[in-house]
Amino acid sequence: MSSRELVVLGTSSAVPTKQRNHNGYLLRWDGHGILFDPGEGTQRQMVRAGVSAHDIDWICLSHFHGDHCLGVPGVIQRIARDGVEHPVRAVFPGSGEAYWRRLRHAAIFNDTQVVTEHPVDGDVMPVPTGGAPFGLTVRRLSHRVESYGYRLEEPDGVTMLPDRLARHGVEGPLVGRLQREGTLTAPDGRTVTLDECSVPRPGQKAAFVMDTRLCDAIAPLVDGVDLLIAEATYLDADARLAEEYGHLTAAQAGRLAAEGGVRRLVLSHFSERYGEEDEPRFAAEAATVFGGDIVLARDLDRVPVPPRLRQTDETPTSR
Repeated sequence: MSSRELVVLGTSSAVPTKQRNHNGYLLRWDGHGILFDPGEGTQRQMVRAGVSAHDIDWICLSHFHGDHCLGVPGVIQRIARDGVEHPVRAVFPGSGEAYWRRLRHAAIFNDTQVVTEHPVDGDVMPVPTGGAPFGLTVRRLSHRVESYGYRLEEPDGVTMLPDRLARHGVEGPLVGRLQREGTLTAPDGRTVTLDECSVPRPGQKAAFVMDTRLCDAIAPLVDGVDLLIAEATYLDADARLAEEYGHLTAAQAGRLAAEGGVRRLVLSHFSERYGEEDEPRFAAEAATVFGGDIVLARDLDRVPVPPRLRQTDETPTSR
């Protein structure tokens, strides 16, 4: 199993269908689990997907429309029932705190108090990650209610080059010391720097963009990400409805991915107005403007984060 993958728990928008549950997306990242927008039925979808309450470290809500949050009570109570001991951080729009309270305490249960609350406000805000191997930033989007997009970003690092290390006589514990300190004296007395024995390694990135019309805040969220989970509620023929109700079309999601240099685009949050026969059209419309990898999300899919780019690799470009 990949240490960095998306587990798709639901892909429908306002109304679930026979084939699609309400929203729900678990991003696994090096042993951390970030659950985005758990809609109604998420707890059962977790069972079907083989996801445990112990796999959840974060619950991140974009906004408080029901298809993005009505699964919160079941998930919270499952965390308590299953005896999860590690902290679970809940991130949500501060303007909807009253709704969070109702969801958080929707029924009687033996609360274990492992869930801590982190309401967000303002146009852009970093979220404290408590030592997680990534940073998390939210940006306010443009929907009918306050809604936020998320960007997860691994710090940049370096890739050590074995041939150069050998050339300088750096081996064993000296390699780790060079990484930590940036310079050292080699066994032959020469000074060796980290730059001489490594190349830059850009950190991997992911973004989650749901329930928004086109707006300026999307670009910095999706810029250069390896994985973008984006709503594609409507097809282009219904672009007027998308604008009116604060949503994206598949083609708009594709254009955002192309402009941001995204590597893999996951389309989801499909309106119930479309049937199974319409599904190929979502990917086809996105592909008219985006030349990268496109995944048409289906419930219970597992989508790996693309392998890390080598220095010579190229990112996708628009068509």
